[in-house]
Amino acid sequence: MRELLDLFLTFARIGGLTFGGGYAMLPMLQREVVEHRGWATEEELVDWFAVGQCTPGIIAVNVATFTGKKCRGTAGALAATLGVIFPSMVIITVIAAVLQSFMQIEAVSHAFAGIRVCVCVLIANAVQKLWKGAVKDHWGCLIFALTLAGTMLLDLSPAVFVLAAGAAGLLIRELEARKK
Repeated sequence: MRELLDLFLTFARIGGLTFGGGYAMLPMLQREVVEHRGWATEEELVDWFAVGQCTPGIIAVNVATFTGKKCRGTAGALAATLGVIFPSMVIITVIAAVLQSFMQIEAVSHAFAGIRVCVCVLIANAVQKLWKGAVKDHWGCLIFALTLAGTMLLDLSPAVFVLAAGAAGLLIRELEARKK
């Protein structure tokens, strides 16, 4: 029981003290999971992080689940997962409880208007960084353009576009292999 509590509290601290998403959590995960606790090796953590990026959900939650599973099986996976999401759930619940009453204050309303603009800039910055790593040739530009147009014109699930882009990538690779 003590190890389950330790998993919960360790991941609750990680979930409550890191800001900026999964990438920002990596140094703290490495320090706690590998160096301080010895729950995983460097290689395991990198593998879990890679799988966490490729699977649905939040990277840190996925890594917490893998760590807990390795340490204490299903109960450990549950303890670590609950630990990492617990701080966010508490903070979001508190904010939701008081946000509506504060939104009536003109200064708060103006602050959120500024925050929305800032979020748009941060998203644009993320797109620009992703573009450099993802769009490497004219085929990538074409897939990007078609996906952008499709998302703007069609009311389809994002999963449809992901699957279509994946299929297009496979088709392009096959066609280029046949040319050679």
